[in-house]
Amino acid sequence: MGMKPRHLHLLPLVLATCLLGLAAWAVGQGVEHDGPAVGQAFVLTVDDAIGPATRDYIVRGIERAENEGAGLVVIKLNTPGGLDASMRDIIRKFLASEVPVATWVAPSGSRAASAGTYMLYASHIAAMAPATNLGAATPVQIGGGGGGEERQEPVTPLERAREALESQRQQDDTDAEGEQPADVDEAEEESSPAMPGDATSRKVINDAVAYIKGLAERHGRNAEWAERAVREAVSLTASEALEINVIDVIAASLPELLEAIDGRVVQMDDGERELATAGLEIVEIELDWRTRFLAIITNPTLAYILLMIGIYGLILEGYNPGALVPGVIGGICLLLALYAFQILPVNYAGLALMVLGLALIAVELFVPSFGILGIGGVIAMVFGSIILFDNEVPGFDMNTGIVIGMALFSALLFAAIVYLAARTLKKPRRSSDQMLVGEEAEAISDFNPDQNGEGRVHLMGEDWRARSSKPVSRGDRVRVIGMLREGLMLEVEPVSEESSNIQ
Repeated sequence: MGMKPRHLHLLPLVLATCLLGLAAWAVGQGVEHDGPAVGQAFVLTVDDAIGPATRDYIVRGIERAENEGAGLVVIKLNTPGGLDASMRDIIRKFLASEVPVATWVAPSGSRAASAGTYMLYASHIAAMAPATNLGAATPVQIGGGGGGEERQEPVTPLERAREALESQRQQDDTDAEGEQPADVDEAEEESSPAMPGDATSRKVINDAVAYIKGLAERHGRNAEWAERAVREAVSLTASEALEINVIDVIAASLPELLEAIDGRVVQMDDGERELATAGLEIVEIELDWRTRFLAIITNPTLAYILLMIGIYGLILEGYNPGALVPGVIGGICLLLALYAFQILPVNYAGLALMVLGLALIAVELFVPSFGILGIGGVIAMVFGSIILFDNEVPGFDMNTGIVIGMALFSALLFAAIVYLAARTLKKPRRSSDQMLVGEEAEAISDFNPDQNGEGRVHLMGEDWRARSSKPVSRGDRVRVIGMLREGLMLEVEPVSEESSNIQ
C-alpha cells in the first residue's frame, strides 16, 4: 500500500503515451484505408476554342490538382480547335504533370477537332463519349505579322502535296530498281499534282506530323492515323477511334470513365504509374473571374471594338482638350485591346492599316483637306479591319457586321467633318478688328485724361489697353467701337444705361 502513492505521478505520462499510441495507430489505419482510390478527381470543362483563356484555366487547374494531391485530372472537352501556341502550352503541362490527365470528349455530340486531337494524343488517358468525333488536325495559318510567323496552306493544297510526295517516292523506287522506262517516268511526272508554292507550308505540316506522332509513341497510340489526321484532315467517330487504338476507352459518364480506367498503367514523366480511380470524389473546377475576363477580352470582335473606342476616345480628347472622359475611357480601352492583340492571331499589316486610317481621319479634324485625308482614312481602316484577323482559325473569326458598322460610322463622321468645314468656308470672313467691334467690356482702371484718355479693360478673359474720348471710371461698362493699330489698343466708349437695358 505504501508503494502505490509513489507511482501516482506516472499515471498522466502513461495515459499520454497510450493516447499517442492510439492516435498513431488510427493515422496508420487511415492511410492504409484511404489510399489513392479514395482521393479526388478534378474535372475541368472546356467548351470553346482553345485560346489564352483556356490555356490559363487548364494550366492553373492542373497546378491546383498537384498542390492538393488529387488522384486524377479530367478535361471534359468540346472544341472546334484553336491557337497553336495555347495548345502547345497545354500539352507541355500535360506531359510534365505530376497528376495523370484524362481528356474525355463529352457530352455526346461533342468533338475534339484540330487542337483537340493533339490534346487527346498528349493525355495519359484518351476517352470519348458515344456519338462524338475527333480529327481534322491539319494546322491552319494564323495571320501574325511577319517576323518568323509561318503561313500554312488550306487542306486542298496539302492533299495535293501529300499525293505529290507519294508519287515522288514511288518514282524514286522504280528508278532505283530499273523496272520502268524513262518515258513512263516522264508521264508520271507530268501527271503528278503540283507541290505547294513555298517550302514554308511543307515545313509546318511536317513539324505538326512529327509532333503528333511523338505524342502517339509516348502513350502507345496509333501514330499512322495521327499522321493522316494532319496531312489529310480525316476524322473518326468514337467507336472507330477505339477500334484502331486512337483512344483508350469509351465512357458515357464520369463515374463510368473512372471505373473503366481503374487499374490502367500510364506513362508519367517520372515513369509508369498504375491508376486507382474507382470511387474517386468528383470535384468540378469552375471558371474563375480571371479566366472569364481573359476569355472576354481575347474575343477578336470585342478586341476590335476596344481598339476603335480607344482610338476614337483619344481623337476626341485631342480635339477637345480637358474633357478627360474620352481620354480616360479611350486610354483604358486601347491598352486592353493591345493586350488582347498581343496574344491573338493578329495580322500586324491589318493593324497598321487601321491605325493609319484612323490617324488620317483625325488629321482631317484639324487640317481640312476637302475630303482627301478622310476618304483615304476610311478606305485604309476598312481594308485593315478585313485582314486584321485570320478567319480560318476556329473560334477566332471576325464578325463582319461589326467591321461594316465601324466603317459606316467612320464614313458618317468624315462626312460630318466635311459638311462643317464647307459651312465654315461659306461664312463671310471677318478680320480680328471686326470681330471685336460691338463687344462690351468692363473698365478695370480709370481712364486718365492727361494720357489721351487711356486705361485698361477686361474683354473675353483678357486685359486690353483702351482709349476713350469720354470719361470712363473703373467698373464702368464700355463698348468697343474700333481698334487702333498702334500697340493693339482698343477704342471704346461708355455704355449708357438705356442702351444696355435695350440690349
